Order: sequence, then C-alpha cells, then structure tokens
Amino acid sequence: MDSYKNLNNSFFEDLDTNFNQACIMCEKDYTHTELVNMLKTGNIPEKQIAALKFDFVNSESDAKLLLNNLTGCDGKIREAVALRINQILNEDENSREIFASICSEVFAAASIDINANICRLVVDSAVLLIDYDEFAKSYTNKIYDYITEALSEIDKFIFRDKKYVINKQIFKLYWCLEALIYFYSYLPSDELEKILTKCASQKEYTIREKVAQIVVHTKDFSQIKENLANDENYYVRQVILNH
Repeated sequence: MDSYKNLNNSFFEDLDTNFNQACIMCEKDYTHTELVNMLKTGNIPEKQIAALKFDFVNSESDAKLLLNNLTGCDGKIREAVALRINQILNEDENSREIFASICSEVFAAASIDINANICRLVVDSAVLLIDYDEFAKSYTNKIYDYITEALSEIDKFIFRDKKYVINKQIFKLYWCLEALIYFYSYLPSDELEKILTKCASQKEYTIREKVAQIVVHTKDFSQIKENLANDENYYVRQVILNH
C-alpha cells in the first residue's frame, strides 16, 4: 500500500482508507465554507464530494471556484463539477447571470473534454446561458476556433497516422458541432458556411449528421442541404428529409 501512496498522493493513503473516507464524506453534511475549502485544497475524493454537495452559487468567487475545477484536474473532479454546475443552472436562474459574466472560454474548453459525459453536461449548461449575448458570442468564437484547429489537423493526417490521433480530432469536431446546433446564429454566415462545407465532406458520418442538424434550422446553405439529402448514410439523409 505504501507504493500506492507514493504514486498518487492526491488520494488518501491507501485504497481501503480512500473508499471508507469517501463513504463517510457522502453521509456528512458540510457548511458552504467547508465545501469551498475542500474544493480549494482537498484531495481528489474530497474535491469530488465537495463538488457534488456544493449547495449554491451566489457570488462570482463561488462560480470561479467551480470553473477552476472544470478543466485541468482529475476526471472524477471534472465530471462531478460539470454535473453540479448543470444542476445549479437548472435549479437557480439567478446563478446564470453570475456564470455568464465569467469564463466563457472555460465552458468552451470543457465542451471538448475527453469524457463525453462532461461534454454533454457542459454543452447543455452553455445552452442555459445562451440568452446572455456576451457569453454566447465569446463561447461561439472559441468553439469556432476549435473547429478550425481540428479541421486543420485532420487535413495534415496521412494514412500512417494512428487511428486514435485522428479520432481525437473527430471527437473534438463532433462536440463543437453539437454546440453549434444551438449557437450557430452567433457566427457570421460566411464563416459558418466555410466550416460547415468542410465538415460536410468528412468521412465520419456522425460529423456530416451534425452538420445536417445545423443546416436544417437555416434558410441558407442550399448546396450543403442538397448534398446531405443525397448522402450515402441513411441517418444523415434522414435529418434533411424528415425536417
């Protein structure tokens, strides 16, 4: 067990203690101040429990603390934070203005997390903030940057590239397009057409399907719609034909 402690001192000292302490924390009630302190200085289980139990957000510092744990830390923490932010935004409309006033780039970065559960939660959370124009514009611009970066990387790939390297960019592209289903109107039409045209030619059908889910909501992009209506993939065609 000593080797476990040395390899990962972000947990409690051994697996049994880690599990037992996590169970105790799940049953315990904490004050808001205690939850804040745990999120600031706790180990992985403490931060995970603190995120799940976080009671309210009524200040910018509360929102920033959660967002600081939404990226760049252990996946267990990120998923717990993503879930709680989504719950808070759904439960307390007053918290939306606080979140919308800060860190739209953090929401964008978390929208392309390596964990699809986190991506889903964060995109859904961003949608709850769509009525705040400055947030929506900033978030969309960052999503656009991620799309152009992913497309650029995909263009560089050759047949010798490992599949997981390619799939990483496809995954990023997928979740950016998922976000654009809701935020596409915040992009200039020419920029939107440029990336949608390129995405509509990708080999991965789920990317073309996401493009179809965007263009059916617009009066523009007739050529893209026509191409997708005749796509080789059934699911892509159906998005256009059933709308």
